[in-house]
Amino acid sequence: MTTRARTTTVSWSQANARRLDRQFLSGSPSPAGRPAREVTGAVAAMLGAHAQVLSAAEHSVGLRAPGTTRTDVRTALWADRSLVKTFGPRGTVHLLPAEELPMWTGALSAVPTGTNPFSKDARMTPDQVEAVVAAVAAALTGAELTIDELSDEVVARTGPWAGDLVMPAFQGMWPRWRQVLHLAGHRGALCYAPNRGRKATYTNPAAVPMPAQEATAALVRRYLRAYGPAKPVHFAQWLAAPRGWAGRLFEDLAGAGAIEEVAFESCGAAWVAAGDTRFPSTAPRGVRLLPYFDAFTIASRPRERLFPGAAYERALAGGQAGNFPVLLVDGTVAGVWHQRRSGKRIAVTVEPLSPLAGRTRELAEQVERLGEVLEGTPELTVGKVTVGGHA
Repeated sequence: MTTRARTTTVSWSQANARRLDRQFLSGSPSPAGRPAREVTGAVAAMLGAHAQVLSAAEHSVGLRAPGTTRTDVRTALWADRSLVKTFGPRGTVHLLPAEELPMWTGALSAVPTGTNPFSKDARMTPDQVEAVVAAVAAALTGAELTIDELSDEVVARTGPWAGDLVMPAFQGMWPRWRQVLHLAGHRGALCYAPNRGRKATYTNPAAVPMPAQEATAALVRRYLRAYGPAKPVHFAQWLAAPRGWAGRLFEDLAGAGAIEEVAFESCGAAWVAAGDTRFPSTAPRGVRLLPYFDAFTIASRPRERLFPGAAYERALAGGQAGNFPVLLVDGTVAGVWHQRRSGKRIAVTVEPLSPLAGRTRELAEQVERLGEVLEGTPELTVGKVTVGGHA
């Protein structure tokens, strides 16, 4: 008679503690090393830093790379080119390690597209999509172009149809081809280049995508090591991918022995990378200030455990994480915070959901770290009371 292997059981506390460890968000800060190396390691560990607001990405990286400042992040991005600013998970702007771009482009370009959200008159045929991506890649090879310059090149290389103003924009209409801008990024044909004044520019990163099957398998394993245990639906939500596709991907990887099942508290059956079943025995400790759309708050599931009780109402926008910078106490969201910068001065206001008895010093240290990362002078206010600051 055969006996089924015993399934590992993982508590929420264990999973949360391991995610914090692997995000470099727990324990005492390590001695500062050479920031440039730590910057790429921090970004790799969180599977990309959301960079729609660059200062938030800089803060996310600085929390995970002691001694790092926003200048170090910008040096890695624009001088060393060890980081790339491009369209990442969910089609949103991220910082990604340059050396991992083949995996990212291979995996992201393999994600099936959903229902076209644009009107029938605005849509593009598959051949038109391919023509635009090829035009973008060619126009940006060896060049750094603003969006208007790139638009002129795309229209010239494809045809007037690409320039039809059919896409609703913030204060007008965008040309038809713009609907595949993020897809060009996912294909490895486009990434951001340094700003020209106040205007963003783009270039071709010359990244050759990894084969789709290899890339998606690598990304799932990386995701599970960073944020597991997780279910296929969690991966699909994080990537903005179809749930059925994610489910089949997990089935294939399980059949190949690349991932294994565990019993995860409040989630039932979930998955980790094969052999990756060791978890901390101690509960999370520490106070952290996480910025807008920090990777930890976006990817950690189940969300109601990370945002318990009143935090679910106060720190989420209709269940969506990232819209509020959050106060993390012992691994769970315990409030929100915001900052206002004027020159070098950074006014930081923290709104805890319950009194921070005995944790004020830890909070002050986090505010001090924020000032170091963003190269400013912070002043902390909790509620209406100033409890710390710097002259």
